[in-house]
Amino acid sequence: MNKSLFFICFGLFLLTSIKVNAQTPKKIIVEHSDFADVNQAEMPDAFLLTGNVVVNHDGVVLSCNKAYYFQKENYIKAFGNVQLVQGDTLYLNSKYAEYNGNVKKAFATGDAVMSSPDATLSTDTISFDRNTQEVFYNNKGTIINKENTLVSKSGKYYVAEKKFQFLTEVTITNPKYVIKSNHLDYYSNSGHSYLFGPSTITSKNNYIYTEKGFYDTKKNLSHFLRKSYIKYDNRLIEGDSLYYDRNQEFASATRNVKITDSINRGIIKGHYAEIFQKKDSMYVTKRAVAVNFVENDSVYIHGKKLMLTGKEGDRIIRAFNNVRFYKTDMSGKCDSIHSSTKTALTKLIGNPILWNGESQITGDIMHLIGNSATKKLDSLKVLNNTFIISKDTLGTGYNQIKGLNLFGKFEDGKLHDVDVIKNAEVIYYMRNDAKELIGINKNVSSKINILFDKNTIETITFFKQVDGTIFPEEELDEHDRKFKGFKWRGDERIKSKDEIFSKEDNEFNDKMIDEGKKEEAKENVPMKIRKETLDYDKKKIK
Repeated sequence: MNKSLFFICFGLFLLTSIKVNAQTPKKIIVEHSDFADVNQAEMPDAFLLTGNVVVNHDGVVLSCNKAYYFQKENYIKAFGNVQLVQGDTLYLNSKYAEYNGNVKKAFATGDAVMSSPDATLSTDTISFDRNTQEVFYNNKGTIINKENTLVSKSGKYYVAEKKFQFLTEVTITNPKYVIKSNHLDYYSNSGHSYLFGPSTITSKNNYIYTEKGFYDTKKNLSHFLRKSYIKYDNRLIEGDSLYYDRNQEFASATRNVKITDSINRGIIKGHYAEIFQKKDSMYVTKRAVAVNFVENDSVYIHGKKLMLTGKEGDRIIRAFNNVRFYKTDMSGKCDSIHSSTKTALTKLIGNPILWNGESQITGDIMHLIGNSATKKLDSLKVLNNTFIISKDTLGTGYNQIKGLNLFGKFEDGKLHDVDVIKNAEVIYYMRNDAKELIGINKNVSSKINILFDKNTIETITFFKQVDGTIFPEEELDEHDRKFKGFKWRGDERIKSKDEIFSKEDNEFNDKMIDEGKKEEAKENVPMKIRKETLDYDKKKIK
């Protein structure tokens, strides 16, 4: 045989030998036994080992009081105080166990307890596959992991990852809360829980529902996606993405945020919110809108930012940056709003304008005053430079009332009558029952009273020092038909709840909805708390 051929054949022989040897299972080695015997009557094919039995197989040590060792099958049955130990990662104790050295699988039953450095599992029967490093149980099991107790009907433990996986009913009980789910992955070393499918977290302070969520049981931080909400004190918080810090009792919500207050019959919406439960306060931005139900009507308030602070009965509501509001028979605009539930006073701050039906009302300072007892709108106060304008119903002219201050009263949520006092002036287009123009009344008095019917001016009454004239239309010049400071802003009037939003607001809303649909379409959204969310107290919302 030639030398080259010899080396090729020899190499093939070595490779074949190595492959065969690699596939040959290692034998179970008996390290100690007080007694050894062969019991032909009970187990003719097995060695009977009794008293301080210790066997070893490929890094696993099994000890017990009594064992049957089937040498040919490389198999052992162990009885009494059985313990299987794999390094310092896993301890399996039971009354009875079986171990197959050929397939490296163990079976333990009878008060079975599996211990790892981080957790202890107690159940009736446990199976352990050393090839995949997975532990299985199909009976009710209890896991103790520091202050967390997990109970489930079945489960799996991944030794390398230190992860428990539950696909049936599982409950985590912590001194502060209880988690229930049908699919939960729990990492015993970090305390991280991943929830899939309908899951709940119940505590003394709130109730959380999610169908996809993450909970850090050590730090009490959580992040929830998919049909999630947080409920506390008759307040419901919803959003596509919810973050919750239990230690601070702080929550933030992103995209399609909705906060419902069932006691005060109010809803706040936006695309980002921060809620401080201890202070009973919140901050909402990104197309923020507050909806309050008053006297069988809904009031919509929109601002770049909405803030609620204080407890029930002493709450301050603030909206700022280009505020707009709307209700069926009234709408308005201002730079900001400050409203107190304690005083029932709502201040329209900075360039306020109010539309009551067809009438436009402006002034330097504007207050809406409610009744604290009935929670109904009671009165209106306008201070300095009061100006009321409405279009003549048939012509091209404008009815105008001008004075220093205005005091108005509401009935059934509608402005019923107002008094304009000090330097009160009027330009009013007078018509008869046939709606024909009979003249233009231009008048000055100390006080004017106006009665409204169906949000339109019904009658005007003048008091003290009345001085005026009714002019035929052709005798009053065009420039005399408008008071100084006249500015009709009818094109700005908000006529529906949708008009409180700007074009940019609606474009942003469409963008958020599209992003939400894309997120829902993803099967595996990464479940981890974003760093920017954790640093919420350091960032500024622009």
